[in-house]
Amino acid sequence: MGNGLSEPHALFPCLPSFQALHIVILGLDCAGKTTVLYRLRFNEFVNTVPTKGFNTEKIKVTLGGKSRTATFHFWDVGGQEKLRPLWRSYTRCADGLVFVVDSVDAERMEEAKTELHKITRLQENQGVPVLVVANKQDLRSALPLGEVEQMLALNELGSHTPWHLQPACAIIGEGLQEGLERLHSMIIKRRKMMRQQKRKR
Repeated sequence: MGNGLSEPHALFPCLPSFQALHIVILGLDCAGKTTVLYRLRFNEFVNTVPTKGFNTEKIKVTLGGKSRTATFHFWDVGGQEKLRPLWRSYTRCADGLVFVVDSVDAERMEEAKTELHKITRLQENQGVPVLVVANKQDLRSALPLGEVEQMLALNELGSHTPWHLQPACAIIGEGLQEGLERLHSMIIKRRKMMRQQKRKR
């Protein structure tokens, strides 16, 4: 899929968005980021091509049954090595990050770990909740969840970065709803903590 918007808008992803949560989808190329986005948007598999810039969709998601909904403004950013320096422009003002990894690609897990830790350690991303989507868990050759957690060194992200590792299959959508609910709860918890800290000042 091509760009969802013209390129100049990428510099202003934190402009007011009707109270939608600003979520950035990151990860190495071919991890399944765009498949995740369009499964959430259309609730069906959409055949995709490598993202050269970004895709963006605003999606209303039902949480915990049908009693609550939340609107997520997703920014799916290309994962090719030459595009990764641009990630920082999109994560500025983000409410949450979704980092997608290919559970089958053990050889690139170290590279994924490096990029994940690099983006979460930026000062402006300190404390931003991270949903790590272990994609392609339906395949026999997929790494077990425990190994993915260990290879990504998620416990080394630090206490300042709340995270959740979610097994998923983006093609059929399995695990995505549960992952978003966990991300939403982490975002709400962080907002409450930030409000409490402001009151103490």
